[in-house]
Formats: sequence, structure tokens, C-alpha cells
Amino acid sequence: MTTNRGRQPLLLALSLAAAVVAGVALTGGAVAPAAAAGLGWGDCDPALKPLPGQRCALLSVPLDYARPDGPQIELAVSRLPSARPEARRGTLMVIPGGPGSSGVQRLAQKGAALSAEMDGAYDLVAFDPRGVGGSAKARCGLDDADRWMVTLRSWPGADGRIDDNVARSRRIAEACARNGGAMLRSLTTANQVRDLDRLRQALGERELSAWSVSYGTYVAAAYAEKFPGRTDRWVLDSSNDPDPKRVARGWLEGMAQGVDDRFPDFAAWAAHPDRADDGLRLAERADDVRPLVLDLAARLDREPRASATPGVPLTGAMLLQALQQALYSDASFPAFARLVTEALDPAGEPVLPRELAGAMPDDVAAITVGVICNDVDWPRSSARTFERTVAADRERHPLTAGLPVNVTPCAYWKGGAVEKPVRVTDRGPSNILMIQNLRDPSTPYANGLRMRAALGERARLVSVDHGGHGVYLGNGNACGDRAVTRFLTEGTRPAEDVLCR
Repeated sequence: MTTNRGRQPLLLALSLAAAVVAGVALTGGAVAPAAAAGLGWGDCDPALKPLPGQRCALLSVPLDYARPDGPQIELAVSRLPSARPEARRGTLMVIPGGPGSSGVQRLAQKGAALSAEMDGAYDLVAFDPRGVGGSAKARCGLDDADRWMVTLRSWPGADGRIDDNVARSRRIAEACARNGGAMLRSLTTANQVRDLDRLRQALGERELSAWSVSYGTYVAAAYAEKFPGRTDRWVLDSSNDPDPKRVARGWLEGMAQGVDDRFPDFAAWAAHPDRADDGLRLAERADDVRPLVLDLAARLDREPRASATPGVPLTGAMLLQALQQALYSDASFPAFARLVTEALDPAGEPVLPRELAGAMPDDVAAITVGVICNDVDWPRSSARTFERTVAADRERHPLTAGLPVNVTPCAYWKGGAVEKPVRVTDRGPSNILMIQNLRDPSTPYANGLRMRAALGERARLVSVDHGGHGVYLGNGNACGDRAVTRFLTEGTRPAEDVLCR
């Protein structure tokens, strides 16, 4: 079936949606490259390590869309043009996670593999959301001590106390209110959606296709809700619960179950006899790895160990934060096992992951808290209520030690939500493909199913029997990769939800 993309009358559009539901391939003729009249493409910063042919530009957007002719800000944009113009069918947006990840950087990292899969079907385009990378920044003016990952994230004290977390959360919220101004308040999912559509216009495209990952799936779902007629083939990779009453609060809480789901993969790896060959076998039985890690974290909280980073000791919270990061990918297992073995060795010198060895830049800290606090109102609970909730969660999920339910700066955020959060619904074209690992430490499978339920017949879900965060072109599962590639290049989705083993 061929289409005049973007110009079909309503009845034909409905027929196309029905064809996708049935698993029929939708093929389009070659489409001329977008004029991108609003963008001046040039060389990318060499520090980005751009791919051959990758170009960069700046896009001007309103700081406040309620005042479109008011102050403007610039967003960094990058494009990797199709190498086969005769096969080109449109633009594929690469929407990063976060909040706070760089789309331009992700394109540089994934562009070669993605281009090979797409075989010229798309120009690949990404942008740095406001507050990120080469785009306009916000700053809160936070003290160095409040910009460490294990302080900006509210890890409870060694005994579970949260007094320091409460004081720090108040301090961060007050500093952001004092110093962040209109730029900080503009850091919202709703504005990222508007910026994405402004980019679509600048590219000269009637519709966009997309590959979104993690938090980017919420951005993509919100875009599909606000601009359903401007979406072509829409991929949500590693989705979370879109509940508009909770948004990021629910995402954070879900990490406790996500880590529990994923840890057995690491335990099996760390107890495998092959690990003895490289000195990384932590136990003879997989069941013994979890108590070993938890016992070590408790000891490090009582008596932190000197690390290879001068003046930065390894604490139990740091160890558990390093574990969270390691569970994102099997490729990170060796580094975490090495951290554990060094910490267990009285003569060892643990090497901290780079993310834990120093404070975040102030603008990175601002985007980290800005979006999640601006998107939805958080409960204004008492410190005592948080204490009880943290204590209960530490019992249920010791690997995350109460972090996912602890107090954050959002509890004291000045002004609350900027606008009402979007409600993702099943109203719109049936052109969405979801893909989700069964054991994801960050966007747990149960939360992905809530996105699937919200989208209804608009979506199909490919579940992958694998652990880690991020599926497509990320974990080597040929079945999952094939499903996404076929959908993006041919328009064919599974007729019903499927499981890739």
C-alpha cells in the first residue's frame, strides 16, 4: 500500500491505521530531503566526535510559549542525512532519556548503527533539550556539596535517618527559586514537546518518525497526544508509567522494584565459575552475592574506605549508587565487581566510577531537578511521614535503601507544577511500537505495562527476555532489533504483543 504521506483524507488515514493494526506493511515513495529552511547547518564541535557527514545547527525557540514574540533561546540540533536520498522517506527523531541527556551526543554515539539499520530511509535528527549540552542552560547556584550524585539523589544516612536529606532538599529548592529564574521554570516536558514540534517545522516536515528511549518515551507519548497527526512511525523504547498524578515521583519509586528485578542477572554473572579466571567471582552461589553486597554497603556506611580519588571516600550509598548504574548494562558488570573486590580487600584501593568521583556542574544539577519538579506537584509531606515511608521501603528493598521514596527538592519547590501534566490516552493513530526489557532497573517492566495500557490499540508491545535499560541496538537481542527495524523501515508491526526470548 502506498500513501501520500501527510495529505491523506480522514477515511484513508483511518484505513492506514487499521492496516498497521493488522500487521500490513505501509510503504511510502521516496520523499525529497527536508529543506530545513530555519536551520543553518555547519560543522559540529570536534569534541562531540561527530560521525562523517554529521552536521550541527542552532534552533531558536521562545523561552515562554505563552509569549512567542518574547525572549528567545537557542537549542543545539544535529542531523545525519540519509546516504541514499532515493530511499529517503522522512526524518527520524532520536529522543534521548534523562531528564538531562543530550540528543546530539546520542546521535553521535548511535548514529552509525542506526544508519546501517535504516539503510537510507531517514535523515537522523536529534536536539539537546533546553538546559542540556549545547542548548541554553539554567543554573541554581548550588554549593558543591549539594551537587554530588549521592547528595542530589536523596540517599538516606547510614542508619536510615533523613535529617540531612530534608535540610538539603530545602536548601536546593530555595537556591533554585532564588537563582533559576524564567529559564529554570521553562524546563518542562511540555516545552520539550513544543520545542520538538518547532524543530519539525524548521525541518520542513509534515510528520516525524521517532526512536525515543527512557524519559524520552514520555516526551514522545506526550507529543503523540498533543500532535497525533504529526506522527508517522513512533517507537517507545523502555517506557515508564505515564500516570499524570505522579509522573517522575512514580518513576523514582519504581526503581526499587526495577533493581530487585535486575539484580539476579548480576548475581548469576558474579557467581559464574568463569569469573574466577579474571578475579571477579564474588561468591560460589548466586544466592550469596546479594547478602555480600548489602553487608559491604553497611560496613562502608559505618566506616567509609579511602578510594583512588583523593579526599573522596567510598561509602555504602556510593556503592549502591554504583550498583544502580552497573545494572543498566551487562557490559558494566565487571567494573562493579572490581569495585566490590577492591573494597573487600584491606589493601585495595577502590576506583570510583567517574560519575561518583566529583560534583555535577551546576547546570546539570539544575536540569536534573528542574524538569521533575516543574512537571507535577509533589506531596508536601512532613519529615516524619517521609521517615516512616523510607524505613518501610528500606525493609522491602534494601538494595535501594529507601532512596526511591525519600524526600526530594520537589517537596519544597517554589510555585509547584508549571502547568497540568499530559494524560496519555488511546485516542490517536495506531502507529506506536513499544519495546521493553523484562528486567529493567530504571523503567521496570510493570511500569512499562502501564504505558502500554494507557495507549491501548494505538500501540503494540515487544517484550524482550533480557536485563538492562534500553533495548533497541543495545543488548544484542536480534528478535527485538528486527521488530523495531522492520517497523521503522517497512511500517510493519506485530499484529499483537509479542515476547522475544
